[in-house]
Amino acid sequence: MHPTEMQKSVSVQVDSDFALLLPSGVYEIKKMEPRSKLRKVILFCLLLSLFGMVAFGYFCSDQVCALSPRDRVSEALALTYAEAPGRPLPDVMAQPGLSYDEVLHDDFRFDLNAHDVMVFLHIQKTGGTSFGRHLVMDLDLKRPCNCQRARKRCHCFRPHSNEIWLFSRYSTGWKCGLHADFTELTACVGGELDRHEGSAVHRRYFYITLLREPVARYLSEYRHVKRGATWKGSRHWCQGRTATAGEVPPCYTGESWRGVTLEEFASCPWNLANNRQTRMLADLALVGCYNGTLRHRSAETDRVLLASAKRNLAAMAYFGLTEFQKISQYVFEETFNLRFAVPFTQHNATVSGATLAALSPTQVSHIRRLNSLDLELYEFAKNLMFKRFETLKKRDSDFEFRWRHLGEVAPRSGVTEFDWDSNLEDATTEKSRGKAFKSKKV
Repeated sequence: MHPTEMQKSVSVQVDSDFALLLPSGVYEIKKMEPRSKLRKVILFCLLLSLFGMVAFGYFCSDQVCALSPRDRVSEALALTYAEAPGRPLPDVMAQPGLSYDEVLHDDFRFDLNAHDVMVFLHIQKTGGTSFGRHLVMDLDLKRPCNCQRARKRCHCFRPHSNEIWLFSRYSTGWKCGLHADFTELTACVGGELDRHEGSAVHRRYFYITLLREPVARYLSEYRHVKRGATWKGSRHWCQGRTATAGEVPPCYTGESWRGVTLEEFASCPWNLANNRQTRMLADLALVGCYNGTLRHRSAETDRVLLASAKRNLAAMAYFGLTEFQKISQYVFEETFNLRFAVPFTQHNATVSGATLAALSPTQVSHIRRLNSLDLELYEFAKNLMFKRFETLKKRDSDFEFRWRHLGEVAPRSGVTEFDWDSNLEDATTEKSRGKAFKSKKV
């Protein structure tokens, strides 16, 4: 072949499947027909997916689409735990790895002789002071707590060692901060116990708490603040730091809010009394800590907080309701296989109740709006506790006898009184005011 013809005709194998020879010497690769079709199919699928997402978001109801996977898991866990009281706080709450089935089907009976620790999450004005006293003074134990009246502290040790089984105000003090919430306690308890006992021990933590009807609790806190309480010792710790003054601004100037009117108390938009129970039971890291709960609160953060609070409450080993003392006592005793030597006393007439009766319908409605999350949480808690109560009742062949003789383990000179509105409910700081630690008798 002539060289010029060789120059014009060069065959290049571009692909094993095809090549096109051009006389001009310029090589043009022609795409195969199947690939062209594949590209069209992919483009069509992408457009269809985009249209589907837009249509789903438009037509899907808020009740279904508003829930993230985390929220749906929260609701599922709440329902699953409805008949499973007495569990330690599962590791899955803090880190993934342990499935819910593993948590629910293992035997998690509280064991004083092992390394189990009861952690009391004490929410302000829920009757926690009286309940805390019951825990350290009235449980029928082989080795009762040794209470030192002058220090307002009790040594609650295991039967055969000096390890602590109860983490609470009266047994350990406010080691994680004054009225530490769920976020603070779950990040703090283990380290504090390790430091206190001088060694790292693998423990199981059984979280317990009390809730109260939100409007009554709010009014009780108002009266307490009006008397001068501030809770300045609270750390508001979240994700490794305390909240700034910009995130938790004060509602007053000076040392306290003594003498505040109800209107002033309710008009502060970042008052920590609002929805306190929901906030203290939720994982605040989910909403950016206090930055997302007070100053930059939104419907979205409210929804996440409430779902988290329900989830955490349902996962707790025990919770009681201030308005149902006898049921709360029975559920606790059956849950932990422990007995109180005194019956809990129900006080239906409180100062907060008298305050509520004097309010106008407009004032009550305003307080309910301020505590809308707590109201929903309380209804959830009430339904869950009654469900647990019925489950425990059915399992108890001696229920009638137990119910009639609740708190009659041993003769006592009196019972520890529940005083919901007592000035001793909380101190404004961790330090004792010099008052003796004493239990009232009736």
